[in-house]
Amino acid sequence: MAGSIQAFEQESDSSLAARVARQDESALAALYDRHSTALYSLLRRILRDESACEEVLQDVFLHLWRNAARFDQERGALRGWLLVMARNRAISHLRKRTLGEPDDVELYAVSSDPRQDTVVVQNDLVARVRGVMSQLPGEQGSLFEMAYFEGMTHSEIAERTGQPLGTVKTRLRTALTSLRRAFE
Repeated sequence: MAGSIQAFEQESDSSLAARVARQDESALAALYDRHSTALYSLLRRILRDESACEEVLQDVFLHLWRNAARFDQERGALRGWLLVMARNRAISHLRKRTLGEPDDVELYAVSSDPRQDTVVVQNDLVARVRGVMSQLPGEQGSLFEMAYFEGMTHSEIAERTGQPLGTVKTRLRTALTSLRRAFE
C-alpha cells in the first residue's frame, strides 16, 4: 500500500487525469489529495461558508471524474484548470444563492488527507501573490481582491466602488498583467 501511495506522489497530474478518464478511482483520490487544499482555500475566500465550499469542491471533482478526458495538458496545468473551475462554480453558487434558486449538485464523498508539503507550497504562493498585490498602485489591489478572492463581477465591483465599469476593467487588467510579470 505504501508503495502505491509513493507511486501516486511521483505520477504527473496529466497521467493521473488520463487514469481518471479510464474511471480509476485511486487516481481521482490521488488528485483530490494533491489539489483539494488549494481549491478549498480559494473557495473559502469566495464563499465564506464551509458547507458551500465542501459542496462546490465535491462538484469540481465530480466534474473531473466525468470529464477527465477533456483535460488537455497542452492548454495548461491541471491545477489551473481545477482552480478556474472552482472559481467559476463558486461564483455561480453565489449567484444562485442571491437569486434564491436551489442547488442541484450531486455529491460523492472522496477521502482527503491534505499533504503538509502542499500546504507549504500553497502558503508560499499566497504570500507571493499578497506581496505583489501590496505593491500594486492605487486601488488595483483592492479591486483585484474583490474580483479574484471575493468572486465579484466587474459590474458588482463598479457598483460597490462607484467607479465606471471601464475603469474597473482597465485597473483589473493592469493588476493581472503586473501579477503575471511578477511570476514570470
